[in-house]
Parts: sequence; structure tokens; C-alpha cells
Amino acid sequence: MDKIYIIEDDQTIRNEIVQALKKWNFQADWVRDFQTIDYEIKQQSPDLIVMDITLPFYDGFYWTQKIREFSKIPIIFVSAADMDPNAIRAISIGADDYLTKPFSIAVFISKIQAILRRTNQNEYLTEALNFQSFSLNIITNILKSQNKSIKLTATESTILKLLFLNPGQIISKRKIIQAIWQNGDFTDENILNVNMSRLRDKLSQIGLEPV
Repeated sequence: MDKIYIIEDDQTIRNEIVQALKKWNFQADWVRDFQTIDYEIKQQSPDLIVMDITLPFYDGFYWTQKIREFSKIPIIFVSAADMDPNAIRAISIGADDYLTKPFSIAVFISKIQAILRRTNQNEYLTEALNFQSFSLNIITNILKSQNKSIKLTATESTILKLLFLNPGQIISKRKIIQAIWQNGDFTDENILNVNMSRLRDKLSQIGLEPV
């Protein structure tokens, strides 16, 4: 099981990240002493680090530089600060990716998956998200049941990931559109409606109740 280490001083945000990671079968831990982050990283040996910029004592840029002195552990920055020029600075000192708050949990998980695949940190990478008897492979975008499978488009897969990650909850169109945009695809409400209709048809074919 991959271990994700969270360097975030906002307890609410940290708890949301921990809950999301656990849903995806990641092991989640977080910093205890913001003055000895480098020491804790050495002790914990995580597979990936989630790093905020604004922290007590020293900022995320400082700690990334310290970590890069002894480790190549992947680092994802998450921050409410403007993406430019902070993202450029973060990447230039050794970060692997950058997300602005608030961010889509589905996109966040996908980025973790992609980074771990690239760095070959763990051969047992979780690729599937399960709901009832259905399994969605987030790499191939194939949805499977016990005896059927169907190929989804990238946009349809993004929508279904949000629904799988938030069972029993109402997901607003705005949140879905934001997730699709962050994946690099443009959509608006009309295009989303078309994708939702196609997704309902595909889910019906495989026996999953329409969303």
C-alpha cells in the first residue's frame, strides 16, 4: 500500500485529503512537528508527499529544497496561492506537480496515480475504483461488471469517478465541469448534458442504475 505524507497545517483540508486517500486504499500520514519536517520524512519514508506553500516557521519551498538534498520522493504542491509564478518556482526546485485550492479530489487522485506510475514507486498501484459490483479502471477508462465491460471516454470517466468517490451525494454541474477542465478538456453545460446522456446509456447497457 502506497504511503502519502501530507504537509498541510489546515486541519480541515488535511482531513479531507486523508479521507480521499483512504477511499483509494492509500496509507495517509501527516506532519507532526513543522520544525522538523525533513527528519519526519526520513523516518516515514513515504512514496509521495503533498506539500502546502504556507506553513508555520518555513514555507513549502524551503522544505522541498531540504527534501531534495536527500530524496527524490515525488512532491505535489497544493496551495491557494496564484498558480503563476508559484507553480513555476515549485517545479523549478523539484516539485512534480501543482494544484490550486479548491481542487477536484478526482483530479488530485489521478495526479497521484500518474506520478507514482512515472516514478515506478510501487508495482501494486491501485488503478481501479469500485462501487457495488462495478469496477472503473481510471487508466483505461473501462467500466466492468461481473460479466460485462464497456469503454468510456475520458470525460465520461471523469464524471463517473466523481460519482464513485461521492456515493449518495449530489454533485453539482459546476463541480463536474471544473473537474473536466482540470483534466485539460473544455466543456460547458450543454456539452456536459450530452456527455451525461451518453454516460447514462452506457451505464444502462452494463446494468448500473442511471446517474
